[in-house]
Amino acid sequence: MYAYKHIFYIHNHNGMIKTKIKKAIALAGIATIAATSSLGGVINTYATQIGTGSVTGDASFDAVINWDDTYTANSASGSVSNIIVTAKVLPTLNMTISTGSIDLGTLVAGVESNGSLGIEIGTNAANGVTITARSGNGGLANTASGAILINDTHTAESYTFAATAGTHDSGVAGYTQSSDVSAIQVNNNTTEHTIYSTNKGEKDDATNADVAFTVAAKSTAETAAWDYQDDITFTVTGNF
Repeated sequence: MYAYKHIFYIHNHNGMIKTKIKKAIALAGIATIAATSSLGGVINTYATQIGTGSVTGDASFDAVINWDDTYTANSASGSVSNIIVTAKVLPTLNMTISTGSIDLGTLVAGVESNGSLGIEIGTNAANGVTITARSGNGGLANTASGAILINDTHTAESYTFAATAGTHDSGVAGYTQSSDVSAIQVNNNTTEHTIYSTNKGEKDDATNADVAFTVAAKSTAETAAWDYQDDITFTVTGNF
């Protein structure tokens, strides 16, 4: 009888121990869950969303703002990306010609007479400009009879355009200009003769011409007497 009671006591005692262990495990599990989900807990398994970053009227920008679930860092942060900043610079293109006429004076047979003007450019065209000159008559035209022209289609006569680069006023890195054009024989009213070109923008300093344009003519002893004239068209093209 004593042995039976002893065995029963031991069994009962073991049962009490198992019950206590199970209760302890259950309490530990509850404590872990509480710590994991509590804002003030020690275990930081998940961050907590505490707000949203957004742009008014456009849900595509929405971003979660999370807290790191700890008071020790004492901060929370979130980001909204791709906010666009826009601006505009309007194009500018100015060409200033120094005079409205070039007077070659009275031509002397066999002697070339010339005159010139200056052209100043101001532009913010990223790829520079091109200037062309086109004769309106295809030579110096006799004002009494437009069919009579001074140009190289007549022996020993000539009518030419030329250009020389001035001091450039561009501050853009890599800027280059091309305008050293030797005498070009002009004998039609359709060709656009390139007299100046650049690859970058340049300012108008209102002082030094970017290009000097020269017209020259030569007559002969047989060139018909009268007044002569040509109308030149200068065209500037900005390469934006």
